[in-house]
Amino acid sequence: MALISAKTILTSLCLFHITLAYFFYTNPNAIADQALVWVLGEAMGMPETASFATPSAASSFLAIALLLTGLTDLLTLSQPEEIWLVHHWGAQAPLRITLFAALSLFTYFSTPSYGRSGASRMSHPLAPPSTFMAGSTVGGGDGLRNRVFFTFAFLEFLSWFWVWVTLKEESARLVTRKRRRGSASNGRGEALR
Repeated sequence: MALISAKTILTSLCLFHITLAYFFYTNPNAIADQALVWVLGEAMGMPETASFATPSAASSFLAIALLLTGLTDLLTLSQPEEIWLVHHWGAQAPLRITLFAALSLFTYFSTPSYGRSGASRMSHPLAPPSTFMAGSTVGGGDGLRNRVFFTFAFLEFLSWFWVWVTLKEESARLVTRKRRRGSASNGRGEALR
């Protein structure tokens, strides 16, 4: 039996997306300055980015996308249990696990087009050189290779894996409960005849 239900995990994840949307819209630097973002970024050699220093068009777009994702996901939880538990999230969770695992791996394994930094005592081998300018022109993949994106994709991967494991357990319990109710109603119907 799961300690926390799938509905509680999904609700928390939806509220997390809505909260992230608020911060990406008002103060994206608050997200970039989080300790977890710094620790994961340092451990994985992800470069810092100045893109989140102030709100921009891209961070506002991201905020709206996260807000819509959070609200629509929250809305699915108001459907009957069988629909959201078995049919909707039973398909969505594995898809999101795969998507965020691929994004995390892409971010980690891709080498930025601006090259590796020079060797020094305090530099990570994949960190950007000190002459790299955050606003300079880089490829599309380089824009994703930063601490904030890696932390987001990695935490989403872990969260959706947790949701999927809990969903499998709860959907098996739901199917067992439906079978028991079905066999109990069949047994009572035959006894009345």
